[in-house]
Amino acid sequence: MTTSTARNSGFVVMVLAAGQFLMTLDSSVMNVSMATVAEDVGTTITGVQTAITLYTLVMATLMITGGKIGGMIGRRRAFGVGLVIYGAGSLITALAPNLPVLLLGWSLLEGIGAALIMPAIVSLVASNVGAEGRTAAYGLVAAAGAMAVAVGPLLGGTLTTFASWRWVFVGEVVVVVVILLALRTVVDTPPTPGHLDVISALASIIGLGMIVFGVLRSGEWGWVRPTPGGPEILRVSPTIWLVGVGMVVMYGFVHRQAHLTETGREPLVDVSLLRNRQLTGGLTMFFAQFTVQAGVFFTVPLFLSVVLELSALGTGVRILPLSIALIAAAIGIPKLWPQASPRRVIRLGLFSMVIGVGLLVAGIDPGANAAVVLVPMLFLGLGLGALSSQLGAVTVSAVDDDHSTEVGGLQNTATNLGASLGTALIGSVLIATLTSSVLSGIDDNPAVPASVAEQATTELASGVPFVSTTQLHESLAEAGVTGSAADAIVEVNADSRLMALRVALSVSALLAIAALFGTGRIPQRAPGAPSTPTAGKGRSDDDQDP
Repeated sequence: MTTSTARNSGFVVMVLAAGQFLMTLDSSVMNVSMATVAEDVGTTITGVQTAITLYTLVMATLMITGGKIGGMIGRRRAFGVGLVIYGAGSLITALAPNLPVLLLGWSLLEGIGAALIMPAIVSLVASNVGAEGRTAAYGLVAAAGAMAVAVGPLLGGTLTTFASWRWVFVGEVVVVVVILLALRTVVDTPPTPGHLDVISALASIIGLGMIVFGVLRSGEWGWVRPTPGGPEILRVSPTIWLVGVGMVVMYGFVHRQAHLTETGREPLVDVSLLRNRQLTGGLTMFFAQFTVQAGVFFTVPLFLSVVLELSALGTGVRILPLSIALIAAAIGIPKLWPQASPRRVIRLGLFSMVIGVGLLVAGIDPGANAAVVLVPMLFLGLGLGALSSQLGAVTVSAVDDDHSTEVGGLQNTATNLGASLGTALIGSVLIATLTSSVLSGIDDNPAVPASVAEQATTELASGVPFVSTTQLHESLAEAGVTGSAADAIVEVNADSRLMALRVALSVSALLAIAALFGTGRIPQRAPGAPSTPTAGKGRSDDDQDP
């Protein structure tokens, strides 16, 4: 590759990384600005949470279809069309006077745009970067997305505090315009003429939609046992029905893809790809990474903003070391060790994540301050960066470049499912632990009158809210609970919050450990590296299981 070509491919990767950053930024910004957004558009926190849920839902359900459309019309065109739709959604969101307009701009249009953009990014990296540089390129793109998760609270907190959350979306429109102007430098591959099977597209949208929506609502409805006062179907939570029926629909989807292939017609996804050991290994690791990452990003901000009562800006500053370490690892590993074994790097990354979470569990105690998260954030950032440096190249190198958009759709579906499950699962564990600990603590505390304990058991049976000490004092005062009873409840809540955080983080660590069992499907040899036969057996090192 010539110097000018390498320079151009580096610029293209920066353009694509900027697109990935945009796709991930919104939710992390909105999570710290919900109260302000709700007030500005005349709705409630629940209304804004609905917008966040629908954005994830639209994006996740359309990802496979978006990848197919990208292959049919051309990856660069799909990327450009997606940017135009996304930019229009951002502008509408910035100007939204009420919740319906916010749902149209952010949840619908931005979700549709993201479903076209994200699979195209995976394919465009493959068509613009040589095999020897793809590991670093995919690492940078993945790091951009993960960095947005970490930087979002800082950016959102700063703009919400000193200006308005609307400027985030105005900024997105500007970035979209800049990327569109630079789009002509991106090399495209010819579109693949084909047919979009509408039945398959609808099946994937319905199946994935039911699964993701069920998972996202599990915190409110319960997983199997319905929450008190919550909806139920045949005495069971709607969550399990949605997930179960969604899985049945996806089984039918896979069966139809196989049938279309056997009869010589064009499937939405070539299901033979799912028999590729390396590809499924990479997808599994993507799912695991985003599950653990979502769990950590759910719990750590709660510790900083609720337990320590830091501002959104202060919370973002404390999470920033994770972003720095993540970028350093994602870019540095491919640059310094280009022939490093992906399997070894991913295993070391998972170990680093386990160490980081373990340090958090050990460091969260009644006397802890914000400094306790510094070292854990560095370990977590290094671990996430290590995975980001390898997984994109692992999945795309598993198949021919002609299938890169399909791989992009599958890859982004795995990450969205992982992020949704991680947030829902860790959130459920945290609230269940908090509720159990608070109610038992109040019942066992002699300083709390029996009437107050009985009232708390009745009103909090569906779940104890994760609130700060200041908020709890105010709520107790409004309820007429004062003196020693109030102090005892505050102390019980403080201890229970820490217990809930430790348990939730411990589950995140267990998920990272469980992911180690799937690393045997990751190749030992770096993509593009020469094969090294094993002495006396004539087998490459990728053929050797762990």
